Amino acid sequence: MPHQRLRRLLAYCCLFTLATRGAGLDAPPAGAFTVVVIPDTQGYRGLGAKATPGSNDPVTNPVFRNHTRWIRENLSTQKIVFVSHVGDIVDVNREDQWQVARDCLDAIHGLVPYSLTVGNHDMTAQGDASLFQRHFPASRFQVFAWYAGSYEPGRADRRVSADNVNSHQLFSAGGLDFVHLSLECNAPDDVLAWAGEVLTRHRERHALITSHMDLGPLERPAANDGYITDPKGRMRWTKIHGPRGNSPAQIWDKLYSRHENVRLIFSGDQSRTVSWRLTTSGQGGRPVHALMSDYTSSGPLRLYRFLPSRGEIQVITYDTTRRENVTSTRLLPDPAFHQFILPFPVNSTHSPR
Repeated sequence: MPHQRLRRLLAYCCLFTLATRGAGLDAPPAGAFTVVVIPDTQGYRGLGAKATPGSNDPVTNPVFRNHTRWIRENLSTQKIVFVSHVGDIVDVNREDQWQVARDCLDAIHGLVPYSLTVGNHDMTAQGDASLFQRHFPASRFQVFAWYAGSYEPGRADRRVSADNVNSHQLFSAGGLDFVHLSLECNAPDDVLAWAGEVLTRHRERHALITSHMDLGPLERPAANDGYITDPKGRMRWTKIHGPRGNSPAQIWDKLYSRHENVRLIFSGDQSRTVSWRLTTSGQGGRPVHALMSDYTSSGPLRLYRFLPSRGEIQVITYDTTRRENVTSTRLLPDPAFHQFILPFPVNSTHSPR
């Protein structure tokens, strides 16, 4: 086992040509580009934050601020073309935390296309996302050509599922065209019907989807230890929307598996899983890569470096606070969960005309 681990570490060093600890990242090669995925940003500090119950200090989120500062500083050098947040943007659904989140995201607003996914911490159990909508309404993004719109349900109550809670974006890079969908946690059937229409309308684009819940413990754990030790995969349980909410397994059956252009599914939500991945055959037998990352707001985010000429994606976990690559965590010491390569043959499914 020690020899296998050593060989694996050496292989990753060769594959990625990663820079030495703390020294930063290598630049992507010609023709490559990067999609950044920000994991759950629940590391708030100050008044009302769960981590600091006795504090009266102003609310801050140093890791979130470091993420967006690093993205802004490295847009050109890392060839960043899109940024997605997997949800749980805030830890407590309070006005002061939302204001900090908006301040953090202002650092990249107007500089790069980005999306926000509404997690279970970002709304009530019934799906009321009023505070998210106040700070990140569709009107904030409609000025950008890459923003393609959001779901608008045909009902008077706009607190649930409306006004940018579910959105889609269009972007192109490296000769490839993409559609990206952000779907709220446990999206109900009406949202999935809209998402299906978007995927069909843009069937010639490679589809990337971000949904807060996807991979983690298969069943809702009966005890805290189960979040770490229980069997993992596409989850069969829900947190939001009561009986209207769809589990990740149901969303796979009703949406993801039915569209040939779905290529990648990003998610977070499960900090005690930390990182997981699953490749499943969808319609027509094409592979769909599901990628979960939740580093407990401790510093890392994900870089998905697309290499079209090689037909692959380099997946890099990078800590924007320490400015170093991440190969191990306390709960998940195996480097294979943090630095790896995915096949992404650009001609095996729909490519741009």
